[in-house]
Amino acid sequence: MPQQGLDWVPSGELMSYEEMLRLCSLLAQEGLEKVRITGGEPFIRRDLIHFLSALVKIKGIKKVSITTNGILLGPFIPTLKSLGIQSINLSLDTINRQRFFAITRRDELPAVMSTLESLLSHGMDVKINAVVMEGRNTEDIIELTGLTKELPVSVRFIEEMPFNGDGHDFSGLHWNHTRILEYIKAFYPDVQKIPDPPFSTSYNYSIPGHIGSFGIIAAYSRSFCGTCNRIRVTPQGTVKTCLYGEGVLNVKDLFREGLSDSAIKGKLMDVFQKRAADGWEADKIKSTEVHPSMSEIGG
Repeated sequence: MPQQGLDWVPSGELMSYEEMLRLCSLLAQEGLEKVRITGGEPFIRRDLIHFLSALVKIKGIKKVSITTNGILLGPFIPTLKSLGIQSINLSLDTINRQRFFAITRRDELPAVMSTLESLLSHGMDVKINAVVMEGRNTEDIIELTGLTKELPVSVRFIEEMPFNGDGHDFSGLHWNHTRILEYIKAFYPDVQKIPDPPFSTSYNYSIPGHIGSFGIIAAYSRSFCGTCNRIRVTPQGTVKTCLYGEGVLNVKDLFREGLSDSAIKGKLMDVFQKRAADGWEADKIKSTEVHPSMSEIGG
């Protein structure tokens, strides 16, 4: 989180729940099966449960999952389970309270750990996402890996990306996926490679005697681009076919201009077919060198 905080977007510039549901329905008609609602904390948005209740009923959508920082999620866990939402990604870069405050600007680690405990007690499928940052949380790599010994979680270590926002220079990647793995192997020499699910962005591993597993996401190295089939839509309606690229279409504007469903689907299919070959190409052809903060983009 930037030290100065964020400039909040006026509500009128955000997609309404009705527009979001319409978009998901149109994409489901074209074969979309999975939807992820990302944070920060999605539950900062009022009445999100009502939106999720409608989302899971859209024909063709087989799985809805959530990425959260765990601060507000706790009270909604039983309802999520009743809706069939079982997959939760919990953003947790450190389990040290001081480092947590330094990274997030909030003293909320106890609340997040309580959310983790509640998720597991309700039998939810939990992945913990940790961005590995030089000088910020590398001390936590082994501690986070150690959570997999007693907890049925997948801890995924993510290469740091150059999404620090204007005025926050990215100093280069110090911990790539190879270095992270070798560092873990120094403490756990019996690490074993396990199969990666189809379209997985992570390389996945297990440690003998551990209940859970861990993975490494080469987000900066971008070695998974060839199998990426993901589309991102920002709260303002901007469609991004690559995290490293620019927005290629604003679907909110199309809705508010009164375009028909068929016309909107046509425009969506057109930009999907023209997506960059990989993150390096998308980065190269964008019009500005400034990357927005990941706090603005979402997890």
